[in-house]
Amino acid sequence: MRKAELDYILNAMLYSHPSVSDLNFTVGRPPQVEAAGQMAAVAFPGLSLDNLTPFQTEVLAMNLINSDRRLIETLIREGSCDLSYALAEKARFRVNVFSQRGSYSIVLRRLSTTIPTIAELKVPEVLAQIAGEKNGLVLITGATGSGKSTTLAAILRLINETEAVHVITLEDPVEFSHPHIKATFNQREMGVDFDTFANGLRAALRQAPKVILVGEMRDRETVEIGLSAAETGHLVLSTLHTIDAGQTINRIVGMFDQEEEKQVRTRLADTIRWVVSQRLLPKVGGGRIAVVEIMKHNLRVKESVVNGESEGKTFYEIIDSGEAYGMQTFDKAIIKLYREGMITEETAMTYASRKPVVGRGIDMIKSSKGEKTTDIEGLRLDKDYDKRIKNPL
Repeated sequence: MRKAELDYILNAMLYSHPSVSDLNFTVGRPPQVEAAGQMAAVAFPGLSLDNLTPFQTEVLAMNLINSDRRLIETLIREGSCDLSYALAEKARFRVNVFSQRGSYSIVLRRLSTTIPTIAELKVPEVLAQIAGEKNGLVLITGATGSGKSTTLAAILRLINETEAVHVITLEDPVEFSHPHIKATFNQREMGVDFDTFANGLRAALRQAPKVILVGEMRDRETVEIGLSAAETGHLVLSTLHTIDAGQTINRIVGMFDQEEEKQVRTRLADTIRWVVSQRLLPKVGGGRIAVVEIMKHNLRVKESVVNGESEGKTFYEIIDSGEAYGMQTFDKAIIKLYREGMITEETAMTYASRKPVVGRGIDMIKSSKGEKTTDIEGLRLDKDYDKRIKNPL
């Protein structure tokens, strides 16, 4: 297969549906795209791609890898590899090739060519305050495809527009290309410019940055160096695949041995500045919309990080009562979207962290509009109940 043929296939898939976010090649299925959160097949008349064979996916994979020895060795040794691919100035992709049941599958995530602003993302404006932090650790968390990298790019754009600082990014692969505005950017790609996040982060400490972006906190060593960087006056931005603030703290602490837990909790409490968790919800009328949980550092957060969660001092409760500080639970954000008519009641209940909380919020909104809050009908007061009890015969 020539590059022109590969590009033709990718180009046709990319423009086959509106709002395509991912391209998927899996054995036994036709080429598919994910559009607005739904998978859809793409037909190629004249090409035998109705049900991909192991040979076809392997050919596609090898063309994307382009004879890169390091990537081939990683794929064989670890079962998957990451790379980037550009489609003739039309689009860039983050690519993952992985083995499954003796064959290869490929997923290409479309990368935006423009860097969005906080306002364009329609996330809470309080996140713009992150760009004003001078040191510490900021974590953006969520499942794969929830928009973590996009939110980080928007924060870096704001730093770039307002601060004359040196920024180093360590990415796998580089997703957004930041121009030099006020800040000076050095963007390094794993496998090309450094071998592991830990080694790249260790080297970054000798490169005089003020801001360091680490693509992902994947292991204990990376977290440990990241904490050290935050303690020594750097602003460290990174991501984790966790669903909320509580799980994020527990995941980091769980990377260390039990005898180290107290020290790690103390270090984390001193350095953590923000934990922002994201989910993408299906929107009324099509498309998806981001819903965000925000935890900002304060004394109550610090105490719970040091001592762990306890009754009345869970991260959920701290965030729920911290609205005045710019904090926000998923549930309050979901209720707000439902009030604005952006999501359905079913979606709101499906994605809620605490369903009774969201259920009560929805009932209050319905009541204020004069709508029914229950399907139970025909209930009435039995006025003769006491009489029948006293005189059963």
